[in-house]
Amino acid sequence: MTSVATLIGDVVGSRTAADRRGLHARLEEVIATINATTDPVHPVRITVGDEFQGAWARRGQAVHAALLLRTGLLPEVETRYGLGHGEVTALSDDGTVQDGPGWWLAREAITLAKDAESAARADGRVVRTRWREDSPTGTALDAALQHRDLLLADLDERSHRLLRGLLHGTSQRALAEAEDVSPTAVSRRVHRDALDHLVRLDADLGGLP
Repeated sequence: MTSVATLIGDVVGSRTAADRRGLHARLEEVIATINATTDPVHPVRITVGDEFQGAWARRGQAVHAALLLRTGLLPEVETRYGLGHGEVTALSDDGTVQDGPGWWLAREAITLAKDAESAARADGRVVRTRWREDSPTGTALDAALQHRDLLLADLDERSHRLLRGLLHGTSQRALAEAEDVSPTAVSRRVHRDALDHLVRLDADLGGLP
């Protein structure tokens, strides 16, 4: 058995989507990009319907991948995530069928996210990402991811585009040109919506073993 950082995700409200085939194609496209850029030990793959899962060697890689997945699909497609850290065992020769505490914890985490969403007020901000791990590190990570999601909940479509660009290393000047606005306008929005804080938080969490 090997300890890894696990991720289980699903699409929020996929059953009511007007174009389920288009949604699936979009999900596959974003997942392919994440697999090419985050070095998973078990590449992200769609399992059943609108659910997907993957695993990484480090916690920091998994939380970074979750952010890239969610922001890569927003604002058109909303997703939720359960993450954990623990041992996993391959049950099939090709390794695609797995079991173990790592996956059980990720399943617990996404269930926590779903339950909290169901209990939230209609006009309240919703946490879409949770972490489960029986350690102080797990407790701290869960708090950090909830904080991250509450910041994401306030972003409009333009801020989502800017955040995606910043996470991929695009300069504010280049983003201003793409948005056809002034660099000053981008800078104001970056600070107003705490996009710079979200990027720093992602970098800090990304270094976790």
